[in-house]
Amino acid sequence: MSRQTKTRSWCQPLVLVTVLFLAAYAAQAQPYLGTGAGNPGVSTGADNTALGDNALSSNTSGFFNTAVGFDACRSNTSGFLNTALGTFALDANTTGSVNTAIGAGALPSNTTGSSNTAVGTDALDSNTTASANTAVGYEALFGTTTGGNNTALGANALGHTSGSNNIGIGVLAGTNIAGGSYNIDIGNTAPGNESNTIRIGDVNHQTAAFLAGVNGATSASGVAVYVDASGQLGTVTSSLRFKEDVETMGDASRDLMKLRPVTFRYKAGYDDGSHLQQYGLIAEEVAKVYPELVQYDDKGQPLTVRYHWINTMLLNEVQKQHGKIEEQDAQLARQKAQLEEQEARLKRLESLLGRQPEAAKAP
Repeated sequence: MSRQTKTRSWCQPLVLVTVLFLAAYAAQAQPYLGTGAGNPGVSTGADNTALGDNALSSNTSGFFNTAVGFDACRSNTSGFLNTALGTFALDANTTGSVNTAIGAGALPSNTTGSSNTAVGTDALDSNTTASANTAVGYEALFGTTTGGNNTALGANALGHTSGSNNIGIGVLAGTNIAGGSYNIDIGNTAPGNESNTIRIGDVNHQTAAFLAGVNGATSASGVAVYVDASGQLGTVTSSLRFKEDVETMGDASRDLMKLRPVTFRYKAGYDDGSHLQQYGLIAEEVAKVYPELVQYDDKGQPLTVRYHWINTMLLNEVQKQHGKIEEQDAQLARQKAQLEEQEARLKRLESLLGRQPEAAKAP
């Protein structure tokens, strides 16, 4: 079938609907078409459009509403500025206003919620009184009832959440969040219910990340950012209020000298093309001496070394060496004082011996 034929086939229903709509508009003051559409003779609302059986059939005073489809905006009474396009779209809405529902079953349970946008079959299916939700995609935000200020873009995105202020972008994004709030999930289903969490990407599919605006940007008062084996980003906290079992390091760093510093270059596939000579340690070797200094991958294999811990261990060794040097300096000072005292005594003895009268010569 040619593109032109396909276009004509797609446009024919739309043309038919338009013709019927215009005919209805010419026949009455407000454009209503369908059994019970617009609740004529009862509704006092102005500038409403109803096309389809029972569309806006309960309207009393609502105005500036547009309902197209069987049972679209069927229960609306005084709600205004609503747009419902599709069978059962905004079906239960009574006083909710400024809602947009496009797709069969979009926002069908909404009663008093306002400023919601649902685009897609069954989008915001269970929403009743919540407001300011945006759902685009099949069954996006399907399960939310009273949670508001959510944004879901993608089929089944945030499909089970009842929380608020969540953002889910991508198919099934954030679908495992139940009552959690203030989450941002992009291309991630979330491992379970949680709040105040950002998740971007899926470890099963994304193996590299690039972020513009970081390289070369100075953050003079910032701190280093670290990543754990699960991909969580964070900073190291040093305050005592976060710590327990605090003890002086003592001899815990004494085996540092067993570690072997090496130079190396990364293999092709892990190198960025610069092939620079690197300086560091071998994680497998470190694991034999200090297993806790090594971060392991999800298979339990050594992955990298926690180099930032080594700095403190080196400081401990330096302080121990400094203590020994101070002790040796004190000992040398004492020895120097003893030598000076002995030298002074020798000088005094030599002086006494020099003043004695010469022994009488033999005849």
